Amino acid sequence: MEVIKNDARIRENFKNISDGIDLLNQINNESLKVIFFDPQYRGVLDKMAYGNEGKQRGKARSSLNQMSEEVIKQFLIEMERVLRPSGYLFLWVDKFQLVEGITSWFVDLPSIVPVDMITWNKMKIGMGYRTRRKSEYLVVLQKKPKLAKSTWTIHNIPDVWEETVIKNHPHAKPLELQKQLILAVTNEGDYICDPCAGGYSVFNACESTNRNFIGGDIKFGIDSNGNEVSSNEN
Repeated sequence: MEVIKNDARIRENFKNISDGIDLLNQINNESLKVIFFDPQYRGVLDKMAYGNEGKQRGKARSSLNQMSEEVIKQFLIEMERVLRPSGYLFLWVDKFQLVEGITSWFVDLPSIVPVDMITWNKMKIGMGYRTRRKSEYLVVLQKKPKLAKSTWTIHNIPDVWEETVIKNHPHAKPLELQKQLILAVTNEGDYICDPCAGGYSVFNACESTNRNFIGGDIKFGIDSNGNEVSSNEN
């Protein structure tokens, strides 16, 4: 099955500058095994109200275009459409969203259900009024029917993963963890989608594992002149 529609403007294995929902619109129904989704939402920033946005610690993150819950739900509707049956959605959430819950995002999407979760220990201390944040969380969701053994082939991935990252983007994510997840649920030549690619760690993981990447970012990627626009150019 062709993954990208015939009239699509996006390119595979390319850092597309694209609105994420528009990118998903250009993908055929039930054509993807895996989607990574790192929503840019303001859960922790708004809840904690540190008051330092645009100054020091919150500068890079607060400069990004933030998603409302309605926008996140629009993304998820498109993801449900393009995921194959038993395909996986890897959804990044922070501590605030973990506690508040994400069930409201999936009320109208009963075919996508949580099946596991990984805690990423970032190996560095962050902000916090009481405890200091050191982790992010990856919720593993699967489109029905739920299948484990036939869809997940690596069984030594721990549910607490320790990895430091090079901070090339405010939402930088662990490359090695994403590589292991890709190896666990796909084969060489399969397509992996990341519609909000940010620092393109999923793109790098696909290159390392001989998978095809479809994704982009509204701000970071390759522009129409062939120049790379990066998070270091805010």
